Parts: sequence; C-alpha cells; structure tokens
Amino acid sequence: MFDTKDERGKMEEVIARFKDEMKKVRTGRAHPDMLSGVKAEVYGQYMPLNQIANVTAADATLLVITPFDPSSIQAIASAIRADQSLGLNPADDGRVIRVPIPALTEERRKEIVKNASAKVEQAKVAIRNVREDARKALKAAEEMGEDAKKRAEKEIDELTKEFSDKIEAEFKAKSDEIMKL
Repeated sequence: MFDTKDERGKMEEVIARFKDEMKKVRTGRAHPDMLSGVKAEVYGQYMPLNQIANVTAADATLLVITPFDPSSIQAIASAIRADQSLGLNPADDGRVIRVPIPALTEERRKEIVKNASAKVEQAKVAIRNVREDARKALKAAEEMGEDAKKRAEKEIDELTKEFSDKIEAEFKAKSDEIMKL
C-alpha cells in the first residue's frame, strides 16, 4: 500500500509558505509583516528588518520602526524606499522611523491582486511538482499491483485537488480583503 503521508506533509509546507507570502501582500492597513521582505545593509551585510529593528503598527495607517542600533536608521529608511513594490516613504526623527501607509487606489488594489495571483500560480506549481514526484515513485514501485497503483494515484490526485482548493480559498480571502475599502 502506498502511503501519502509524505506528500501531504510536503503539500502542507507549500501551503505554509504560501500563507507567509500572502502576509507580505499589502492590504491597505498597516501590518508589520508588510516589511518582512525588506533587507537593509547594516554592518556590511544585508539583514532582514526583523533582525535589526522592532516593527509595530501604531494604528491602521502607520508603522513604527525602532532600530536596535540608532546608527542604522538611514540604511533601514533607504531599504524601505528602495522596495518599489511597497510604494512607501518612511520618515525618521533620529530615534524611530515612521512609515505612513497611504490609502490604496482602485487601480493599485487591482495591481496588488494581480501580483498576488502570480504567487497563487507558484504555489499550485509546487503542489503539482509534489504530485509528479509521487507519480514517479509509484511507477518505480515494482512490488505494487496495478490496482493498488491506480488507487494510490487517485489518492494523490484527490490530495492535490484538496490543497489546490485551500490555496484558492486563501487567495480569495486575501483578494477580498485587498479590494475592500
């Protein structure tokens, strides 16, 4: 009998990565995870923002960044400005960086949803790759009978559909949140 535990685990990892990617997508409200992809050059190397500063949402339209080392303020502000996909303009007062989150236009919301849909496709491709690897393993399994292989293949297809549906549901919820004014 073919066990689909490994495939389920791999597909759950894909879903977890996809959810992390969706957290980074801007929704119009300030959220610290918006800046999780930003890396600033401090101490001669690029480091993720969460390793060099505390990022908090002061309210729905403002992020406050408090660097652990005040000398890295300029590098952090520059890194946020350099990330064009965010479209943010930070301001600093020497101790903290304030990042106002501007309201999204309808056109920008649609563009964000379109970019998020590319992440959906990447996640689905990863799910399909897990399915293909499982099918190859099935073909290589010589000790299994044809009926058992067919049942296992059907299980894998059902698993693929289940996880693809989860990705779609997650994306729909996120796109509804983005499009909501």
